[in-house]
Amino acid sequence: MPDWLKKAVFYEVYPQSFYDSNGDGIGDINGIAQKLDYICDLGCNAIWLNPCFDSPFMDGGYDVRDYKKVAPRYGTNEDLVRLMDKVHQKGMHILLDLVPGHTSDQNEWFLKSKEPESNEYSSRYIWTDSVWEAPSAYRLMCGITDRDGNYLVNYFSSQPALNYGFAQITHPQWQLPCDHPECLKTVEAIKDVMRFWLEKGCDGFRVDMADSLVKNEDDKKQTAKIWRGIRQMLDKEYPQAVLVSEWSHPQRAINNAGFHADFYLDHKGNGYHSLFRSTDAQGNNDSFFCKDAAGDITRFTREYEKNLLETKDQGYISFITGNHDTPRLRRTLDKRAAELACCTIFTLPGVPFLYYGDEIGMRYIEGLQSKEGGFSRTGSRTPMQWSRGKNLGFSQADEKEIYLPVDSSEDAPTVEDQMCDEQSMLHTVRQVLKLRNEYEQLQADGPYETIYAEKNKYPFIYKRGSFIFAVNPSGEEQRAPFAFDGQVVFSVGNCRFAQQSMIMEPQSFCAYKLKDEMERRK
Repeated sequence: MPDWLKKAVFYEVYPQSFYDSNGDGIGDINGIAQKLDYICDLGCNAIWLNPCFDSPFMDGGYDVRDYKKVAPRYGTNEDLVRLMDKVHQKGMHILLDLVPGHTSDQNEWFLKSKEPESNEYSSRYIWTDSVWEAPSAYRLMCGITDRDGNYLVNYFSSQPALNYGFAQITHPQWQLPCDHPECLKTVEAIKDVMRFWLEKGCDGFRVDMADSLVKNEDDKKQTAKIWRGIRQMLDKEYPQAVLVSEWSHPQRAINNAGFHADFYLDHKGNGYHSLFRSTDAQGNNDSFFCKDAAGDITRFTREYEKNLLETKDQGYISFITGNHDTPRLRRTLDKRAAELACCTIFTLPGVPFLYYGDEIGMRYIEGLQSKEGGFSRTGSRTPMQWSRGKNLGFSQADEKEIYLPVDSSEDAPTVEDQMCDEQSMLHTVRQVLKLRNEYEQLQADGPYETIYAEKNKYPFIYKRGSFIFAVNPSGEEQRAPFAFDGQVVFSVGNCRFAQQSMIMEPQSFCAYKLKDEMERRK
């Protein structure tokens, strides 16, 4: 396990929306470099950079045209290397976004693969043996190339699926097993991409759709085998490099596939979803952090405790405040609830990820026209809000040239406004991250124990070493039958003890440093 990961707090940067350094209306790598002090001062010591590789941007860069070239809109390879150098000079680390399951249909590999004549790339992607062969079980693009066959896509029509083989062969005339030499060549091609950027200074990769490699595979065992092989390569050649999976199945991703950490994603019905974005049958928000709901924390704790136990000493679960695919917290939660959500995420075990702008409570912007395949995700990808200046400090370009429109609300939150406001969300995030960074027991592999988590009751109380954390997201004062001998070291709102009970005001969060081992008194 890379020793730096246990202390890591990541900041996710969506490059086209973070900071425009050259006035063309699109964020860029040099803009990120100019804002490193801000990221560092937040308390984040690592960066996850969303795809920055050459792309036709049919899916926001998740359709890679050239894995070894920075997209010109962001700068050059040299700019990225300089950014990585600056990151390291500050004692920080940086992950690049690896998209191994598919490419752009403009990728050189695919352009060669679709040629009628057989060549070394003919099996790099998944093709049927005839243009007339188009089984409905597969997402196929039919009859649009000169090659006599149809190709499988992973997501959008412009994203042909790379060929890692099939776990179950249903059409032997065109499906290859995972151990076929052509499928193994695909694995080696991705390893080559990884080595290219690791040699230039990146510290690892967040892996997009990590479970999507092998097809016809319910148990994901063959996909896990591929990643274990890649992990072995990293351990041997780049032992400090990190792999973080987009999987949301910690046992499979960490224990079976060898990832160092796995994202807890916003999949409907899972524990993470129940915290922030859950709705009942009538469409009402019944998330735990919604102040007007009777949120059930046990939907989270049952699943989380199981995953935490299964992956103990193997890797880390990663909570995200949000990401480029997920509606921002402020779409479903008010400002105070979003604050409490961040406080909780940053005081749980594992490696947390802060999505740019969530530290100031940026809103999900409704009704935006899709941009570069964003669709419903577009509202979470608007420019960072730095100041009250032109385009909220994101860019000096004309408004019509901005990648996406900025929040036009008069009360749009900005870094400038919140920097000197001790009651701001930015101040809260900085303080809770300072606490996390100061104490080893609050970092990734520190101890964890659920103290109080009852169905449709508040607060939620948990212990991390000599610290007790309690959160009451409800809009009413709440009591819990516990008293602790310690002192408050951080709080949002107020908490007091009376009659052997903890009494928390509406929408509050408290952190206690225990003088001795906790006493439970009923």
